[in-house]
Amino acid sequence: MSDFPHTPPKMSWTFSNDVNAEIRRAAATGIYDIRGGGSKRRLPHFDDLLFLGASISRYPLEGYREKCATDVWLGTRFAKNPIHLDIPITIAGMSFGALSGPAKEALGRGASAAGTSTTTGDGGMTEEERGHSKTLVYQYLPSRYGMNPDDLRRADAIEVVVGQGAKPGGGGMLLGQKISDRVAMMRNLPKGIDQRSACRHPDWTGPDDLEIKILELREITNWEKPIYIKVGGARPYYDTALAVKAGADVVVLDGMQGGTAATQDVFIENVGMPILACIPQAVKALQDLGMHRKVQLIVSGGIRTGADVAKAMALGADAVAIGTAALVALGDNDPALEAEYNKLGTTAGAYDDWHEGKDPAGITTQDPELFKRFDPILGGRRLKNYLKVMTLEAQTIARACGKNHLHNLEPEDLCALTVESAAMAGVPLAGTNWIPGRNGF
Repeated sequence: MSDFPHTPPKMSWTFSNDVNAEIRRAAATGIYDIRGGGSKRRLPHFDDLLFLGASISRYPLEGYREKCATDVWLGTRFAKNPIHLDIPITIAGMSFGALSGPAKEALGRGASAAGTSTTTGDGGMTEEERGHSKTLVYQYLPSRYGMNPDDLRRADAIEVVVGQGAKPGGGGMLLGQKISDRVAMMRNLPKGIDQRSACRHPDWTGPDDLEIKILELREITNWEKPIYIKVGGARPYYDTALAVKAGADVVVLDGMQGGTAATQDVFIENVGMPILACIPQAVKALQDLGMHRKVQLIVSGGIRTGADVAKAMALGADAVAIGTAALVALGDNDPALEAEYNKLGTTAGAYDDWHEGKDPAGITTQDPELFKRFDPILGGRRLKNYLKVMTLEAQTIARACGKNHLHNLEPEDLCALTVESAAMAGVPLAGTNWIPGRNGF
């Protein structure tokens, strides 16, 4: 035995424990990993931006005496009945099927109490959601599951889904264990059989066809409803410009931190762009067309706090949408259920096997024994409280920057902590006037 000390073990960064575990799982099963949620990798995000509060050169607003408005109009371009919301934080589309009926009801209750809208998601409109949603956006997806012209007319707006941040260019999944009798009936599918949603619409292939489709939807609804176009964050400048050309009232832009009910993990982690990189490009497209604030921009993908809301709006968004955060507010991944998450081989905060339908919180399941645990009235109250706090946080920041409306926040109010976030957001690196990539530098 040598007297010299052994070289200490050194793990590979390339072949980390997580990577090796996935290789072993793939070798053992022969199938790719499916999960819910959004990207879990560290990405440049709103945490990498800071606000420059008012001092001598800027005049702040007094918090208790001077108002800071939060309302937003959506769909003012063409719709006879544009939507007016009290707050610029909306609830993103999450389907009945992916979520339980009580969870969908809770989203409607909470959104209505907070003065905002919620969205149906794939699979059609449930009576619980319509009945408890003051303002409901109806998603029109490639699958056409549950599509009903009468429901289009009952909705307050229509969102044509072209893509999703977690899987731009891909379709969704709803595995057989969540295809209950009711889900099967609404989607016209056989019970218990895995379902894969289409990745593109069956009756149009490009922006010219999209314009025809939008006109068709307007005629069905007598030009009353705002028409949204939702795209995943991939080529936001061109997608936004083409959506405007096709006649959209609102563009919804979803970054790769945005969640999904179920898709391949390799898709979630390797396709798309962070929302921070998407917003400035979409805003530039709107500005170049002279349509900024005329066609509204809703952004989503990792929105968690009022600070995130304020930063998105400072970059030029009119409103934001939340999905994963709303589920957490309802009670998803609650540490109080740690023992039950352990039985599923996971832990609170990391549970993402939503496709299996075994959610102990009763939110992402169709199992009656599980979803009866969930109280939609309590869930709605929790969501309302969360939306209220986010709004107050955004107002606090806006007042500190001297703004009397959240829409008055602007890029000039921001600086960045990293070179990457400065380049993506188009704001100066903190302590400098340098915006990487601008003017050849």
